[in-house]
Amino acid sequence: MSKLSVGSRLPETRLRATAAAAALMLCLPLGAAAQSAPAVATAAASLPAVVVTSTRSPIQADRSIADVTVLTAEDLAVQSGRTLAEVLAQQPGIQFTSNGGLGKSSSIFMRGLEARHVLLLVDGVRYGSATLGQADFDNLPLGDIERIEIVRGPLSSLYGSDAVGGVVQVFTRRAQPGQGLRGNGALTVGSKRHAQGSAGLSFDDGLWNGAVQLIHTENRGFSSTNERVLYGSHNPDPDGFNQNAGSAQLGLRLPQGWQLNARLLQSESRTGFDDGPGADSRAGLRTQVTSVDASGEVVKGWSTVLRVARSANDYETLASASPWTDLGTIATVQQQLSWDNTLVLPVGSLLVVAEHLKQKVSKPGGNYEVTERTVRSGALGYRAVLGAHTVQAGVRHDRNSQYGDQTTGNLGYGLALSDALRLSAQLGTSFVAPSFNQLYWPSYGNPALAPEEGRHAELGLRYTLGEQSVSATLFGNRVRGYITQGANPTNLPYVESRGVTLAYDGRLGPVRVGAAYDHLDPRNATEGSANHDKLLPRRARNQARLSADVDLGAWSVGAGLQARSHRYDDAANTRRLAGYAVADLNAQWQFQRDWSLGARLNNVFDRQYETAWGYNQPGRELHVTLRYSPR
Repeated sequence: MSKLSVGSRLPETRLRATAAAAALMLCLPLGAAAQSAPAVATAAASLPAVVVTSTRSPIQADRSIADVTVLTAEDLAVQSGRTLAEVLAQQPGIQFTSNGGLGKSSSIFMRGLEARHVLLLVDGVRYGSATLGQADFDNLPLGDIERIEIVRGPLSSLYGSDAVGGVVQVFTRRAQPGQGLRGNGALTVGSKRHAQGSAGLSFDDGLWNGAVQLIHTENRGFSSTNERVLYGSHNPDPDGFNQNAGSAQLGLRLPQGWQLNARLLQSESRTGFDDGPGADSRAGLRTQVTSVDASGEVVKGWSTVLRVARSANDYETLASASPWTDLGTIATVQQQLSWDNTLVLPVGSLLVVAEHLKQKVSKPGGNYEVTERTVRSGALGYRAVLGAHTVQAGVRHDRNSQYGDQTTGNLGYGLALSDALRLSAQLGTSFVAPSFNQLYWPSYGNPALAPEEGRHAELGLRYTLGEQSVSATLFGNRVRGYITQGANPTNLPYVESRGVTLAYDGRLGPVRVGAAYDHLDPRNATEGSANHDKLLPRRARNQARLSADVDLGAWSVGAGLQARSHRYDDAANTRRLAGYAVADLNAQWQFQRDWSLGARLNNVFDRQYETAWGYNQPGRELHVTLRYSPR
């Protein structure tokens, strides 16, 4: 297996949200796209006052037109043993697929669109592989993350090519204002010889601030594949995982409100994978993100952020049982320069963005016909709150060294129908360039591929009263020139993905309850094609989540249930993946002010299921965590 086969992102879409789901939406005192509350992560009972990802500048969360979910450090602390992709898949509108356990190739779908249609940012910096053309969710440890903002919907006019289905922004750990010197630590042990230790220091003395976090993870793992896997790749040996990761941040407060920041995130992992019987197959993944930024107010009403950044992604095949797998390193470097300016106008505010992105790739044998790509971009965004009305508009122009000039746009509108009920609507367009692998991978790529172009729409309602929040969002995506997966990809004229998301978050007495239901209809919409009207692979049409958590003072206990209907593994819908339901339990004990002991039991009933044909998923797993976190 090479990194080429990562995850599994496959064909096409046509979607009709069912009348039953739409009727259910209209019967509820609905709430909307502005913030779908996390269905499982119950610590985030109400969204923080400010979010930045949906507009590239700080705004009140309850005024966001886009569909936003925020996960805090408290939400992530109870997710022991899970990957970033698994945690994201607990949220409304998101599904995932995995080629095994920790460290194995994984991918997400957001509203039926693939991982290559979802931009992953780390502290504002683009993160991922230019060869794959998508974010790498395999090498970001949860213990290094302080906060996650998930924005669903078309954001290409703000962020460019990859932000078709949405944006996930990860914020690494940092010091809190005025905290002084503070340490933290955690030790987790669990099933399959799982062990993880983390330790960190942070400080803020008013002038300087900084943070350092180190994490080590080991896991014996399980066999990633079973006998159903294609191409004879099965090997019954356990496929282990180990990782060393860390982050560092240093900030300086300058006079008149200016701030300088430098950040580093690095992760190195080794994982076993199945590539045939006999010898072990092993791979390494190294990722690094570095950035320096300056921010402040140039004059009253003009705020600016200037950032220089570099992200690197190196995937090395160390050993393989298959003679067809290339050994060596596939490397990606992305150099980024961005300048964001927010101007306060007499009515509303104007966002002015200039960006420069340079991507470089290399692989053993140097088979890529083109190894560099440059994208120069400019964007304008306008946003205004006019009483009960919120309006938003954006336009972005990208000059791609391979594909020329491309322009995308976005229009959004929000209306407060009452103090509790809010309506939102959004329209957007998108552009996605083929990845280097899709174009040039030997015996796989197609240099004649054209970019994808998309049109996207959503309509939502959100009802919030006290601690109760109910929301519903209807969405539709239509992509022209969709790039098929597998060898010799082609541009499929049309795919569509339409659906509805319903979510509830609230307190019923002492119990915090979260619930969500997604109906999705992703189809090949190309009339006359061999797979016309077939469902797109690895997306379940229906999924539901339910969680309940009880706060008992020093103790808290919770339970969650996640269910997904059947899916198909291939574009022709011949390989059927059965539906499944998985239950989880968790408990936390705050036995001292700064010390806690937690336990999590994943997959309580030890269900066997697959998210990709022939690839196993974790069975029942117990993880226990001792945590030191000064308050």
